Amino acid sequence: MRKNLLLGILVSLGILGSLVSCQKGGDSGVTTAKEAALQKVAAPYVNHTVVATYSAMADAGMTLLEKTQGILAAVEAGDDYAALMIEADADWRLMRKYWEQSEAFLYGPASAHNIDPHIDSWPLDFNQMNALLNDPVRMAQIEEDGGRYVGDVLGYALKGFHACEFLLFESVEQGGRPVGTGHPHATNLTHAEAVYLNAIVEDLTQQAILLEYAWAGEVSADKMALLDASEIEPYEDNYGDQMMNAGKAGSIYKSYQEVAEEIVAGAIDIAGEVADLKLGNPYISSTAEQRDYIESPYSCTSTIDFADNIRSIQHAYCGAKAGDACVSDYVKQQDAELDTEVRTAIEEAIAAIEAIQDFENTAQNNPAVKNAIDKVSAMAEVLNKDVLPLLSE
Repeated sequence: MRKNLLLGILVSLGILGSLVSCQKGGDSGVTTAKEAALQKVAAPYVNHTVVATYSAMADAGMTLLEKTQGILAAVEAGDDYAALMIEADADWRLMRKYWEQSEAFLYGPASAHNIDPHIDSWPLDFNQMNALLNDPVRMAQIEEDGGRYVGDVLGYALKGFHACEFLLFESVEQGGRPVGTGHPHATNLTHAEAVYLNAIVEDLTQQAILLEYAWAGEVSADKMALLDASEIEPYEDNYGDQMMNAGKAGSIYKSYQEVAEEIVAGAIDIAGEVADLKLGNPYISSTAEQRDYIESPYSCTSTIDFADNIRSIQHAYCGAKAGDACVSDYVKQQDAELDTEVRTAIEEAIAAIEAIQDFENTAQNNPAVKNAIDKVSAMAEVLNKDVLPLLSE
């Protein structure tokens, strides 16, 4: 009698349902306080960090494509296009910023569909590029098929951000190879170069849209139209849904703990790449090799790229939008000192990178570069040796 009375009271207050859900997982699949805390991280991370970044990158690509279409039209008409080149440079920098701020989440679609090497391989192959620009048959095909030809036919060393960068930014000849100045390219593009630039940007923008679609499951009508025009089918990864529905049927994630671990592992991966390759290779390379190791040698934005890579870690760990639930919240609950250490390490890594002057020309044996390597490595170490184990407990 007393037991039935208690059940009736619990039901009337709406408490019993919540207790059962907590015990059995309910629709969310959440069974522990830890899972409940980490579940809160998933949706803000997907929507405000990943999807928002890729969406902004694709938006910048659409704007850049309008500029390169205008440049091509001006070249063909013999009109001045100096202002368009300056605007295109700014659009490229903006698109590049969002890409670099996405590199803490290169897992998933960016890796599964080879979008990362497709749009961000370097160094540029000058010999192949010059041969291409002087091949009337292939240039006619590029002019006809645009980004679709670039995406389907050309190798990674002939397309993406860095091929676009070379055509947008001025360079001077040094030692038999072009060296960037960081300034907009003079307005003397050949027709072939203008055609090639526009096709590269079309392909680059299509890849950005594919990333946005693979995480969000949808894109705006104008973005979809750009894919449709080249008969490109979007990737149906539904990666964002898989993260937000960890533990449910159809998700590759068995738990929200796995989601949090993936987020931190992605941050560790890009930290290692920045320290060991992007900063490390130019620091230890010979003079002859160094140019091949500089990431953005024509725009001279390499250290901006690296700092944005660390900001991608900051957004992944702390959340890209103020007030969002994030991995940092859970770490702070468990170990406030560790959370402070991670946040401080991230800030110190960014500051050390931004302190480097003229990286493209002074990286070799530069103490400021070595300091940045050490700061980034220290940040990666605390994430790997302390944060990952804490999440796995």
